[in-house]
Parts: sequence; structure tokens; C-alpha cells
Amino acid sequence: MQTLISADEAPNFALRKFVMEPSGGMPKHTNRVEHEQYVIKGSGIIEIDGRAFEVSAGDSVYIPGGIPHSYEAGKEGMEFICVVPNIEDKIEILE
Repeated sequence: MQTLISADEAPNFALRKFVMEPSGGMPKHTNRVEHEQYVIKGSGIIEIDGRAFEVSAGDSVYIPGGIPHSYEAGKEGMEFICVVPNIEDKIEILE
């Protein structure tokens, strides 16, 4: 994860960039805060509340706060921009 705009630089939202290696990902988890994401490169599967979505460059995703979600990058990996509110977050791994 790379922070592009931090909570110190903007009053309401942080802007981050995630790079996932080929076939990499993140296990099912929840965050207290919502996520708005935009895939800039590659592809993968994002599971949100039990539903799997195939995503690729140009796709946008909304993940409400408190909803279980996971990531699985495709063979070429996946890069995405993620916007989150500047409020305290708590991550809970579910798997």
C-alpha cells in the first residue's frame, strides 16, 4: 500500500494505491470504514458480502463499512486506487 494523500494532507478522505502480486490477495475481513476503489491495472476477484465480482482496469467498486470482503488478484496482478474516510478504522480478519 502506498499513501498518495494522507489524513494530514486532506481533511475528509485519504487516497491510497494498492499493488497485488500475481495471484496474491487479502483474506476475508471487515473494515469499520467504507471503501471506494478504482482498478487501474490488471484484474482479479473481489468478494463483497458473499458475492464475487470479476474486476479489471477501469472498474469501480464500493464496499460499505462493516461488510466482509476479500481480494484475489489475477495472473497479471492487480493495482487499484482506494479512497477511505479519515476516521478511525478497525480491520478484523475473518479467515
